[in-house]
Amino acid sequence: MSSTATLPRLGKPHPAFRSLFLLLVFAGLLFCVLNLRQDLAASQLTSYLPYLLLGLALLIALGFEFVNGFHDTANAVATVIYTHSLPPHVAVVWSGVFNFLGVLFSSGAVAFGIISLLPVELILQVGSGAGFAMVFALLLAAIVWNLGTWWLGLPASSSHTLIGSIIGVGIANALMHGRDGTSGVDWSQAAKVGYSLLLSPLIGFACAALLLIVLRQVVKNRELYEAPKGQQPPPWWVRSLLVLTCTGVSFAHGSNDGQKGMGLIMLILVGTVPMSYALNHAMPASQANQFVAVATVTQQSLPQGPASANPRATLTDYIRSHQATPALLPALGEVVGGIREQVAQHGSLNKLPKSSVANVRNDMYLASEAINAIGKDKTIALPPATQANLKTFKSEIDAATKFIPLWVKVAVAIALGLGTMVGWKRIVVTVGEKIGKSHLTYAQGASAELVAMATIGAADAFGLPVSTTHVLSSGVAGTMAANRSGLQMATVRNLAMAWVLTLPMAMLLSGSLYFVLSKLF
Repeated sequence: MSSTATLPRLGKPHPAFRSLFLLLVFAGLLFCVLNLRQDLAASQLTSYLPYLLLGLALLIALGFEFVNGFHDTANAVATVIYTHSLPPHVAVVWSGVFNFLGVLFSSGAVAFGIISLLPVELILQVGSGAGFAMVFALLLAAIVWNLGTWWLGLPASSSHTLIGSIIGVGIANALMHGRDGTSGVDWSQAAKVGYSLLLSPLIGFACAALLLIVLRQVVKNRELYEAPKGQQPPPWWVRSLLVLTCTGVSFAHGSNDGQKGMGLIMLILVGTVPMSYALNHAMPASQANQFVAVATVTQQSLPQGPASANPRATLTDYIRSHQATPALLPALGEVVGGIREQVAQHGSLNKLPKSSVANVRNDMYLASEAINAIGKDKTIALPPATQANLKTFKSEIDAATKFIPLWVKVAVAIALGLGTMVGWKRIVVTVGEKIGKSHLTYAQGASAELVAMATIGAADAFGLPVSTTHVLSSGVAGTMAANRSGLQMATVRNLAMAWVLTLPMAMLLSGSLYFVLSKLF
């Protein structure tokens, strides 16, 4: 970093900011508690143990999002702070507001994409000791690694860490049950996620560098390509662009990263309070007849075969191995028929008895995942009409099982915001001062933020988790390279080392924790 560059003053926030933020946090927490209390009142729990497990699991899950705020949200404000476009604490509050909105308007696709990486047998038994061991192990491993890298000021990826933790639990679970470790993970889905995590920093570096080069050719204002002078903010139009891109990255981050915690919280809620959260009770009873009709047509369009001794096991084995057998489609038909009978018998999801709720949800999850896998399986040829029926039925059961209550989104948004307020400085300093050898210019900040906003937004649209940290820090590095400013190789080397080590270390931590916790539970 050039010694002549004027660095921002990263002081303490004004008391008014603290008071306003604490007031908003209190209001949000009160909203979450009241909604949770209302849901628990209808849950028909007969002991205090589920309450204790629910409280502990929610605390750990929100702790993961809190630590996520240390890392990823801090990246969104680094460029506006180091170009003096916004005062540090105004930038942090501004980013927190749009993270909150991003979480609220998120689609849920990333949340359930993350869940699909987990071992199917543990998802079906998420309320058991093994299910809780899985959730606790992967969350604790992610928190430990994220805290360690944050303490060192390294912008490690929370997404990368969580994916590694999930893979570690899957491998450990398979080995503990005498199977090959590779059978514990849906490697096709893991590869899809892995490609997005691998390519996102390369895209960030290359596109940000290219955008800066193009900007130099189009806009000839020399002031854009120079370090800020003193604490003077940039021209109004540049400042507006930088604030706009910070806003976009914050919104995209909330929409993408916030979903990771949401998916895990929904697993926890389904395991502890199935009567309230296993099925979407917000679905109107008037849809029951349509659901039954769709299920009937879907079952009739599937090939019939001799009754399977255990159709659920057939679907579970297929989802895990992706090896189709002659019993697969008849087994799927049996499961679809069982779901149809339950809904037809009771008239709506709200009227299902407590003893049936968990089984119906598991059957819906199995059917949805099996239909998804069958659609990608080139060894299975189905008539177009049958494919259309399966797609329609999948959308119906996904609406019943893949939902996120508003209070969960609010709780995740609060955890992200609190994490940002508490731990933003370390990562901001690394991004702003320790990647390049010169001070960040206005054009470099805008280029890195524009690429990060576009990349994360596109990934969210396709349901892929990407790392805000990787995209933005690599974007800053790309602009430094394009500007021939020079890179601080010690920081780049540490970032690369954190990127390389995150996956194996998270796998090792989560696998070990799962082994220990599964014995304890």
